[in-house]
Order: sequence, then structure tokens, then C-alpha cells
Amino acid sequence: MGKRKCLQCTTPNMAFTTGLFDKKNQLSNSFLSSYSIPSTAPPLTLAASVSQRFLFSSFHSLSMAATASTALQITAARPSISSTCRIFKAGVANVGAVNKGTSWAKLTSTCHISSAQSFHRNFMSSPSKFEKFSAKAISKSGENKTSSGLPIDLKGKRAFIAGIADDNGYGWAIAKSLAAAGAEILVGTWVPALNIFETSLRRGKFDESRVLPDGSLMEISKVYALDAVFDNPEDVPEDIKANKRYAGSSNWTVQEVAECVKQDFGSIDILVHSLANGPEVSKPLLETSRKGYLAALSASSYSYVSLLKHFIPIMNPGGSSLSLTYIASERIIPGYGGGMSSAKAALESDTKVLAFEAGRKHKIRVNAISAGPLRSRAAKAIGFIDTMIEYSIANAPLQKELSADEVGNTAAFLASPLGSAITGAVIYVDNGLNAMGVGVDSPIFKDLNIPSDKH
Repeated sequence: MGKRKCLQCTTPNMAFTTGLFDKKNQLSNSFLSSYSIPSTAPPLTLAASVSQRFLFSSFHSLSMAATASTALQITAARPSISSTCRIFKAGVANVGAVNKGTSWAKLTSTCHISSAQSFHRNFMSSPSKFEKFSAKAISKSGENKTSSGLPIDLKGKRAFIAGIADDNGYGWAIAKSLAAAGAEILVGTWVPALNIFETSLRRGKFDESRVLPDGSLMEISKVYALDAVFDNPEDVPEDIKANKRYAGSSNWTVQEVAECVKQDFGSIDILVHSLANGPEVSKPLLETSRKGYLAALSASSYSYVSLLKHFIPIMNPGGSSLSLTYIASERIIPGYGGGMSSAKAALESDTKVLAFEAGRKHKIRVNAISAGPLRSRAAKAIGFIDTMIEYSIANAPLQKELSADEVGNTAAFLASPLGSAITGAVIYVDNGLNAMGVGVDSPIFKDLNIPSDKH
């Protein structure tokens, strides 16, 4: 799931002669409209493009100056002309297709489109060619770089993400996006997975996936042992206390972790619930035991209530909390059993109530992200994650595989001041699959000529 990057685009090589300054040879609208843009022109920085814009506006009529004031605006005679934007290591990718009348406003997100024609070909060809759209956040190291638009700036904020046990899930992607925006990262890891997670982190096994948009590595200030099924030490049964997987760990109940975070750091600003467990998830609901059903709700739903309850006292006013849910909360997903669909429905219902209570009493926003299927280690436990991904690609409005970064970037937005009026909401990040009422890959629709990638 990045920091703000420096923007560089390929724009026209503008040669100005002494005749430009001659009153008898003033620029005209007709000159600009017929101006040709070479696709291989040398790169200019954003600052340079702004200077050129100012120079243009100085020698044009008032109407042209007004047009140029929005940004660098170029009217081309040939709509097929495009300029190629490049992604630099410390830069943000941007839209490259420029048609007649198109305005290059302040670009703050990523869309790798080389031209209108190539975009059409990519969209209609295969999902592997459909480039990902990914908003990037400003990094700490980019403070002195030229930036524009609305930055996702979380500098000075501290986030606690509960439920990270490896480097390929949504929790990890959220941590990266928050870190890229400048937030300090604290992590809560399930006790039995703590040792292998810390060992992998220490030995550099996660270094490749720790890389942030500016080239630096995401830093995790501290990893806490956490089992969110237990609120306090009195709730822990004897068999868990004696379990060798818990040996050597202490202070891992929700209450104890919150107290440790307070002692270590004083307060937090962002709380993320990225954990779930259904011991009987592979069983149909009719075959799920009471114990398995309640275990799913305890680990996947009430754990969020407990986390918020114990962490709110150390959350700064104006903070943000969010959880991860799934479309099975409101649609039938065969195979997603064991009470997990019920747990997600409870989680979404609780999100609304918690938003009201936490908002009124503590000025904390509470939201949920309903994410599409991801090929993570945790999802593989369901047993048919590959099938769900293929189904999504075939039937979602956007025919591409969802990336964890897209969920991470949404989390960064919701946690930032840009989402200051959003609370009690379930935000879908699933390529639009939630909007579909039917599976259009069904043979029933073969005669409707529905646009589709062949994958």
C-alpha cells in the first residue's frame, strides 16, 4: 500500500527568439493553436513549466493569460499528440494523455496513460495491461521538493496497526501508506506469529517490501505482542497461558497493550483493525458450531470494539480509526462460512454505532474499508481465493487485479485531514465489484456484446 514525489513531465521544447519580444511579432492565438508538441521533447520540472506559463501569459492577451493561469495548458491541433510522463524514484507518476483543451492541473495521483489511443487498447485488452491507479502521499524527505494539489500529510501522527504478521496483507500495505505520508508506525502482531515476524524483519526478509516511494525503508518503531481475543489477563484461560506458543511473551491482552503503548509513546492518532479469524470458515453456516460461530465474531468483530474501547483514552482528538471488512457482510459468498459473513456484518454495523459514540465523546472518526479479494497468506486459508480474484476480474467494472497498495492509499486518505468529514462509512475498494447485480461472465449474457477483457 506512498510519499509525495517530485513531478517531471515531458513538455514542448520552447525556443524563444528575439522576435518574441518585438512588438511587431507578438504571439497570437492562432500560433498557439497550431503549436506542435514533439513527443520526444526533453523533460522539464514543474517549476520550469510554471515559469514558462508565466512567460506565455506575459505576452498573450488577457484571455489567453486567464486560460494559462489554471496550469500549463496547451491546445494542440492534432489530438493524437501526447506527452510521456516519467516516474522518477522521488517522483509521482501522472497522466500523460493530453488532448485538445486538456488542462494539466495540479496532479496528485497516479495513472500511467501514455495516450488516449493506448489507454483504449490497454483497457480493452488484458487485465495485466491495465495499469493501476494509485494515489501517493508526501514523504518526509520530500518536504523541500516542489509539491502541488492536496497532500496526504500525516507528519507528527502516530498509528497503531493491529493484525500484521507478514508483508503481503492489507495491514502491511496500510502501514506503508501511512508511513509514506509521514506517520510513525506501531504494530500489534498475534502472539504465536510474533517470533517469526520479528525475526524476518530483523534479518531483512521484508526489506524489499519495506521500500517507500522515496526509496527509504518503512520503519516500525515497535512491535507489540497482541491477542485481541482477550481484553485483560483475567480473560485468558489456563490452557492458553500454558501454551508453548505464548511462552516468553507478556502483556499481550488488549488492555495491557494499550497501557504499554501509553507508557512507551504517550498517545496515538490512528488505530487500524486488520485482523480476523474464523476457525470453521470452510464450513457452511448450517454446519457451523456455536463455538466456531462465536469465535469468529469474537476475533473478527468484538475485537474491534475492544481495541477502540481501550485505545480511545490515549487517542488524540481528531484521530481516526478504521477496520477492514468484506462484501460477504451483505452478499452471499458461498464458501465464506463459519460465521465469518455474520462477523463482517456485525463489524459494519458496529462501525456506525462506534462512529457516533466515539465522535460525540472523543472527536474520533470511525470507518471501514470493504476490500476486494487479495492473494495474501491469510486469504489462502479460505481455500478458493484464486477463484474469487478471477471472478472479480471477469465481472467488476474495472477488469484488473486489486493491489494491496490501493487499499493502503485509501486508508491513508481516511486517516488524513482530507477525510475529516467522513465517519461511520464503509468505503468500497474492490474495482467496483460491489456495484454489480449479476455476473456478466455468465453464458446468459453472451449475446449482449458486453465489453470484456479476454483473460
